[in-house]
Amino acid sequence: MLGPMVVRRADGTLVPVGGPRLRALLAVLLVDAGRVVGVDRVVDALYGQAPPAGVANAVQSQVSRLRSVLDVPVERSAAGYRLVVARSEVDALRFEDLVAEGRPGEALALWRGPALRDVGDAPFAAVAAARWEELRLRAAEEHDAAPVGLLRELVAGHPLRERLVARLVRALHREGRQAEALALFEATRRALVAELGADPSPVLSAEHLEVLRGGRAPARHVLPAQLTSFVGRAEEVRQVGKALLESRLVTLLGPGGAGKTRLAVEVASGDAGDVFFVDLAPLGAGADVPQAVVTALGLREDGTRVVSSPVDRLVAALADRSVLLVLDNCEHVVEDAAVLAGALLTACRGLRVLATSREALGVTGETVRPVPPLAVDDPDSPAVRLFADRAAAVDPSFVVDGVTGPAVVEICRALDGMPLAIELAAARVRSLPVAEVAARLGDRFRLLSRGSRAAAPRHRTLHAVVEWSWDLLDADEQVLARRLSVFAGGATLAGAAAVCGVAGTDELLPSLVDKSLVEVSGRRYRMLDTIREFCARRLAEAGERERLRRAHARWLLGLAVEAAPHLLRAEQVTWLARLAAEHEEFKAAVRWAAGADRGLALRLVAELGWYFWVRGLRTEGAALAGEVVRAVGPVAPAGLTEEYLLCALVATSTGAGEELPGAPSPRREALELLTGTPTRPFLTMLWGMSYGVPDVAGPSMEELRGVLVGPDAWSQALSLMGSGMQDLYAGRVDRARRAHVEALARFRALGERWGMSTALAQLAELARAGGDLAGAVGFLDEAVALAEEFGATEHAAGLLARRAEAFRLLGRFAEAWADLERAAEAARSQGAVEALAEVWLGMAEACRLRGGLAAARRWCEEALRVCPSGWFGPEEVRALVRVSLARVALAAGDVAGARAHCDAALDSSVEWGNPMVLTRVADARSAVALAEGDAARAALLLGAAAGLRGTAAEGDPDVLAVRRGAREVLGAAVFEAEAARGAALGREGTLSALRA
Repeated sequence: MLGPMVVRRADGTLVPVGGPRLRALLAVLLVDAGRVVGVDRVVDALYGQAPPAGVANAVQSQVSRLRSVLDVPVERSAAGYRLVVARSEVDALRFEDLVAEGRPGEALALWRGPALRDVGDAPFAAVAAARWEELRLRAAEEHDAAPVGLLRELVAGHPLRERLVARLVRALHREGRQAEALALFEATRRALVAELGADPSPVLSAEHLEVLRGGRAPARHVLPAQLTSFVGRAEEVRQVGKALLESRLVTLLGPGGAGKTRLAVEVASGDAGDVFFVDLAPLGAGADVPQAVVTALGLREDGTRVVSSPVDRLVAALADRSVLLVLDNCEHVVEDAAVLAGALLTACRGLRVLATSREALGVTGETVRPVPPLAVDDPDSPAVRLFADRAAAVDPSFVVDGVTGPAVVEICRALDGMPLAIELAAARVRSLPVAEVAARLGDRFRLLSRGSRAAAPRHRTLHAVVEWSWDLLDADEQVLARRLSVFAGGATLAGAAAVCGVAGTDELLPSLVDKSLVEVSGRRYRMLDTIREFCARRLAEAGERERLRRAHARWLLGLAVEAAPHLLRAEQVTWLARLAAEHEEFKAAVRWAAGADRGLALRLVAELGWYFWVRGLRTEGAALAGEVVRAVGPVAPAGLTEEYLLCALVATSTGAGEELPGAPSPRREALELLTGTPTRPFLTMLWGMSYGVPDVAGPSMEELRGVLVGPDAWSQALSLMGSGMQDLYAGRVDRARRAHVEALARFRALGERWGMSTALAQLAELARAGGDLAGAVGFLDEAVALAEEFGATEHAAGLLARRAEAFRLLGRFAEAWADLERAAEAARSQGAVEALAEVWLGMAEACRLRGGLAAARRWCEEALRVCPSGWFGPEEVRALVRVSLARVALAAGDVAGARAHCDAALDSSVEWGNPMVLTRVADARSAVALAEGDAARAALLLGAAAGLRGTAAEGDPDVLAVRRGAREVLGAAVFEAEAARGAALGREGTLSALRA
């Protein structure tokens, strides 16, 4: 029905349906295929408002004609007629289902022309055709690979449908047709202004920004390095690639060793978009699946920003991007992988997922592609070519010829064409003639199968060949191989020697590589999962598992202790990389220790807390710490009070404290638990972060320094920054500035980038609030450079948004907009919704100051939509967005609306009390007061804001405009008197004045 009506039998032959009336009858029954259609609807479809006399007989006659041409029954009941067909047999209904399942490419492929165009003008046909046309538009908007020709056709009919236009702008840009993309945007912008009086939406504006930026960044392919050539799967690569064009979820199915991972990597490496590979094999719990994807995408949680759930961050990072996500080894976490894949595919239109598993995920819309064994037909078959390739790698003289060919074919057949088994057998050609390899394998598999080779499952085949390879190792090689299985993600030579305790490890490891039991990438040696599972069983049989797990955990603890001082100095980037290489090992060690040696688990988490924080993996670190705290219980073990406190604070630093009812509160029990100053500087820092907004009425940092702050230089610098924050919230702006200047100097002496960047950001905020815009830019220039060097992308996005504000107030709009574009890209790449809200706020303000009120309002609405709530950082952003909306309303003459927005801004900011935010609320409320005719109140509020920030903020044009207006009404003397009265109000007085 999606085009001229066509009916086919099961064998594909066409069925002539006849004239318009018979087609209308068929169509009205097909729209509700499988359900009863009332007689009244049938009459209306056939005859409209003028049915003939004896219409019942006329309908029965048409139904009889229809029955004579169809192979499916048309049932009659008292309620009406029912055509007995499945939804999948009707293109329009299949189309609806595909769109609902998020498979727009397959849905669009069913469209042949205007729906129901040859069934007459019955109302039902117009309604159904309109519904399907709307679904077609939605599918085109969701299909990242929609062709330009189709999009042009649809945009021509719907020129003001902005999401559709945005998709065409993106498609033109992708093809290198930037001039056409810009022309389309400009034509749409003019049409929106002329017909709707509106500026382009954030979605369309974002695509415009991408074009202006001069081209998208090159696609990122984050895939594991492949150490050998790819042999024998060209047709599978083509088929899987085609499946990914038609379906957004494709699962490669097969047993261990079938080559699923290698095939997935090969397909993904040819993808045009961003590609991220996630190995789920090391995971021990399903709850880790979203966090594993967060880590693989490199999403950081920087600074003190609110931490969203891993799924929320993934949605924010992937929502507007073309990404292929490879989820490898899903079988042991298949339910959790399925839930995550379904959630992401529903929320992220440009996302596709390629999974590998031993069982299907079972998600709606999933396409399953079994990975077959390699064909073994003759000496030119794929399995033989793979054997020849791997054998030549260990013996360059090896070739498949008339002598070796039959033996190789025999080997590949005995191994069922399983790639991993073939590679293991081929590795033995270095030490055994190929005929002997064939004979030995033949003997083993004859014993294994006891008759029918077809009866031996492939996993038994693989186990047998791994066992055969194992039996050919000498005793020392077997000891090292089984002990290596304690490493979750591979080991360096030094790590293997230290943990495994086998003499001659530097010689034995290369020997295991030669025999394909271990592979080497860079400086790390790792086992394929199938082989690691086999070796882990041998380790358990030898009674060595617990001893080796303990040695593994203790070695990692030693590494973390060694790294600790370096992470607080100039060499921190180098040491972070060294620890990051052991990331999976650290997680495995903590989880083992939580069940076997809780003291060791506490020490590991205590040493790793700062590593997880500065790497931007706060949620992952908190989850591990939570497991340890739950295992230990509510009482710290003897001699481990500091470690327990630090572990509890890490566990609750992202809001997970609700799950840890016995965990100490940073405002109450934390200080009571400490028996001396902390030996780990991170405890000082985390206590302050967990404490939240500085308690201006509580003990000062000077009073706490002897209890909470260690004697090391980093902790002393941090305490100065804490003093500055407490002074700022207490309204002691000059003292706050001096404290941050001193903190910056001390962090500089250490070369520690996190501390320098954080202090610079605070100094920039103080400079901006005081009207020193050039000074703010200078601080932010250095802070941005440090954050980018440190890899703190989310933090850099926030800093760029702040620098854009300073540029904007200086009238340097081009530089402001460039910073906002960079900030938007950085925030989106990290799924950093709070930072993204700051960027949208910056774009709103840029539009407002240049007269684009409608665009400013829409950017503000988008900022409020994405910004989280519940902690002081995002609530302050929400307050500033409300301030911007108040100024937009004032500019549009809506004084009542402006006042309402100011009240909402006050509600968002008052609980946390940041005086720099309150000053902006007061400035905006003064503008409302002036517009209401109350110049004295405007002067009072301007003075209150100036008193809180310590200066009159001369660089802000909005403040200057209100000051001029109030001064003109009141006269200079009265204005100054009211402003002076406001400056004396202080924080509480200002809050009272704002509420009045």
